[in-house]
Amino acid sequence: MGWIQGLMVAAAVLPFGAALAAKAGGRRFDNEDPRPWLAAQQGWRARANAAQANLFEGLPFFYAAVLYALYAGAQPDRLASLMGAWVVLRVLYVLAYILGRGTVRSLIWVAALAVNLAILWA
Repeated sequence: MGWIQGLMVAAAVLPFGAALAAKAGGRRFDNEDPRPWLAAQQGWRARANAAQANLFEGLPFFYAAVLYALYAGAQPDRLASLMGAWVVLRVLYVLAYILGRGTVRSLIWVAALAVNLAILWA
């Protein structure tokens, strides 16, 4: 079960990685009021912030699918493999988003959704 918990934590921290990317080294970043600063960003910083939002939006379905799979008695090794694939796809998604590769990003998103559905029926 150790891999499953670790992958759940990895999924939870992915949005924070994207947030750090959006904010790191930014000029005049105001941590007391970060949202207006982030809203004013353009280019890769804006895309990293959008990736952060999408990662947070995707977490509930991922967690629900994992918890349901565990409840339904999914084989832990298969479940962990699918979860690992989902985490890797979401990391690639962030990279594609930051690099401005919209079509690749969308294909990765669809692949991650398919893996999430596979988790649900694991």
